[in-house]
Amino acid sequence: MDSVLPGAGRRLLLGSLCAVASLVPLTAVPAAGAAPPPVRPEDQGDHLTVVVRHAGAGRDGTYEVRCHPGGGRHPDVAGACRVLDTHTRWGRDPFAPVPSGATCTMLYGGPATAHVTGTWAGRPVDASYGRGDGCEIGRWDRMVPLLPRMGGPA
Repeated sequence: MDSVLPGAGRRLLLGSLCAVASLVPLTAVPAAGAAPPPVRPEDQGDHLTVVVRHAGAGRDGTYEVRCHPGGGRHPDVAGACRVLDTHTRWGRDPFAPVPSGATCTMLYGGPATAHVTGTWAGRPVDASYGRGDGCEIGRWDRMVPLLPRMGGPA
């Protein structure tokens, strides 16, 4: 035997379900006239601050880089944005440190350091660079001209 409600019971049940279902969207919809927070200029595009120390005259300093659109106080904004775009790949951090356990040459590249902070590709950046061995030198050199070229005149 089927357990189907008779016509009046079915209408009452369906009417109750529709009334409950119609209340749910009202609680999830924002109030009319509510606007998202304003977009601040500093939230747009990619923005990095690069602090270079012990790299020598003409290289040390603090540099601001904005990409997409390009701007900032950096000697080569277009080149810095280009190298960042080149090293940006889905699922890979372009600012990742040298993996622990990597085999690196014991080549010393000097006392230069750099600290890069900000936002790139929608993600926070807080990366430190040095030139203490071959792996660190290679990591630094892959980011030239975001980081200054070392080994010759500035």
